[in-house]
Amino acid sequence: MSNYPSIFNDVIGPVMRGPSSSHCAASLRIARICRDLMDEQIKDIVIEFDPHGSLATTHKSQGSDMGLFGGFLGWEAYDERLPDSEKHLATAGINYSINIAALEEKHPNTYKISLSNEKETKVLIAISTGGGMIEVINIDGNKVSMAGDYYETLIYCTDAENIIQYLKSTITYDEIIFHKGASSFIEIKSPAAISETICKEIMQMHSVHSIKNIKPVLPIMARKGMTVPFITCNEMMQYNEGKNKALWELAVDYESIRGNISPEEVMDKMKSIIHIMGNAIETGLKGTAYKDRILGSQSPQFKKSYDANQLIGGDVLNTTIMYVSAIMEVKSSMGVIVAAPTAGSCGGLPGVVFGTAHCINNNEEAIIKAMLSAGLIGVFIAAHATFAAEVGGCMAETGSGGGMAAAALVEMKGGSLAQSIAAASLALQNSLGIICDPIGNRVEAPCLGRNVMAATNAISCANMALSNYEHLIPLDEVIETMKAVGDQIHHTLRCTNLGGLSITSTAKKIEALLEANPPVFYKSC
Repeated sequence: MSNYPSIFNDVIGPVMRGPSSSHCAASLRIARICRDLMDEQIKDIVIEFDPHGSLATTHKSQGSDMGLFGGFLGWEAYDERLPDSEKHLATAGINYSINIAALEEKHPNTYKISLSNEKETKVLIAISTGGGMIEVINIDGNKVSMAGDYYETLIYCTDAENIIQYLKSTITYDEIIFHKGASSFIEIKSPAAISETICKEIMQMHSVHSIKNIKPVLPIMARKGMTVPFITCNEMMQYNEGKNKALWELAVDYESIRGNISPEEVMDKMKSIIHIMGNAIETGLKGTAYKDRILGSQSPQFKKSYDANQLIGGDVLNTTIMYVSAIMEVKSSMGVIVAAPTAGSCGGLPGVVFGTAHCINNNEEAIIKAMLSAGLIGVFIAAHATFAAEVGGCMAETGSGGGMAAAALVEMKGGSLAQSIAAASLALQNSLGIICDPIGNRVEAPCLGRNVMAATNAISCANMALSNYEHLIPLDEVIETMKAVGDQIHHTLRCTNLGGLSITSTAKKIEALLEANPPVFYKSC
């Protein structure tokens, strides 16, 4: 797995449906790789989750099952059929079972998947690392590392030497590895798919059993010798000496060098993303409906109160709350959103960036620049901490989103690079230790409130930084602290439905009602 996160792979994205990126989008990507591993011919599937991981208690309610089924069918994470993926899987004649069993790999988001058809059986182990990112760590008993950012070709064979010599003289590749085990294969990482002609020639070699072509699942590809201009905030400041670039310009430099794409392509990709975010706000404010959720559509009510001047004053604050709510409601109704940096925290960053922009009359270009600025702060977090609530609690999701948003707002308001960094540091300091304890085992509450809190924290910290408040702790050290604090949060408070608000008597009642008879628009007494 790359140590150099991409803004578009790891931070702002994927474009998806569903309540959780580390459940829905990640599982769909894992299953897409499974589908390719089986040449798109899957008959029976056995899925295993460890009883001490997060997935044992959340795989159904937070969308892992839904994502897996969609991926086995070859769908994208934004496919409108996803809510009914289980029915489509059955229609396709694919059988599945889910077992809770002890696994050797102890990452909380571990998937062990056994796949079979009339001809063969394959076993894959993968982990979800947060925000929709994945790593396949084992195939057929061989240790691998696949992040989904290469074309991967697996040549199952018994004698690799002649085949590798042929490959090295014939194809363009970044890496060739021979995995020698009970089921041996040559793994080829390449920037493009190996041609059908070459695959046919390889199949004629006497020791070759089969060839598997696995397509990338990430938008930005990796490559051999990939470099970045910096990977910490301190390195970024050193890189910027004498250049005097704004945070958004540094983000463009990073992503264009990292992804080997032009600055114009970076800007265009972010432009496409903010259009999806803006559409989610508009959709949410019109009202949303979905049978299997706790909270009904609330942002239209907020808008009525706002328009009627019934709220405590503060245009930016109230517009932000309204927009954050709208996006979160689209997510909870299986609409299309952008994980930013995750689906569980998809409202905070875009809600406050769009809310602020609309209140201070900033244009689309300003929103693009602000979101790029946020993306670069997210790169530092992804590289040195985590976005996965299962690893770092809600601090990793909404906390990260708030820190990213604070830097974005300073950029939007014309502040300096130093002020943007100070705002991010302050916001992340304010978020240390926030737990993840979803009510009713759904990614709705307290998720909505924590997205709002992240956004309002960002506004406060941006204004503090713009007023030159001292942030004391450098951003890099705060991110290192996030990682250390996340490691210390008890596993019951990291998106397992085993602690915090998740185990209150009311939460358990809501959970039981959801399982028995959705929908439940629950009102406490």
